[in-house]
This record gives sequence, structure tokens and C-alpha cells, in this order.
Amino acid sequence: MRFAVIEGSREWTEPSRHDPLSGLVAIRIEDVEAEAHRRLRAIRLNDWRTREFLTGQPMPEDVRHYALQVEYAAKAISRLSTIPQDFDSDIYWPRFWER
Repeated sequence: MRFAVIEGSREWTEPSRHDPLSGLVAIRIEDVEAEAHRRLRAIRLNDWRTREFLTGQPMPEDVRHYALQVEYAAKAISRLSTIPQDFDSDIYWPRFWER
């Protein structure tokens, strides 16, 4: 976001996310991070962390491993020069094996 002075008035402006050449909406890093948070919420990671903090029992290793993989995937996708439009597809993200 940037601050601009336009005709003597102050206005907050943000660069357009719409690419006029391709007609597609540009994907931001925040979008990728939101997808990672959504996937971690789906396995209730915060509940596991809370349980670990309160009881001292470590969270299951497969949950911890999956969380690390999701964080790594989010960082890798965010560093691409052009983030793919289908970044939220399962092909880019690790799979959690249910018990």
C-alpha cells in the first residue's frame, strides 16, 4: 500500500491486483499464507499446540511433520516469480494422512 497526494487531497491507494494483459487477478503472498492457515486450521493445529502446552504431552509426530510441510510449501510458493492461479490446488500442498 502506498500513500499518494492527489489534487491536494490525501488518499490511500493500493496497486491494482487485476492484470490488464491476461485479465487475471494477481495472487499475493497473503493469499498463499491464508491458504496455509486454512489447511492448518483443518487439522486443528492450535488445539494440538494448546493440548501440548497444558498437558505436557507432545503433539503427534505426524501432525507436527504436516505443519512443517505446509509452512515450507507456503514459503516455496510465495517465492515463485509468478504465483500460479491454482496455488490452492492440492498438487502444491502436502497431504495429511488421517489416522
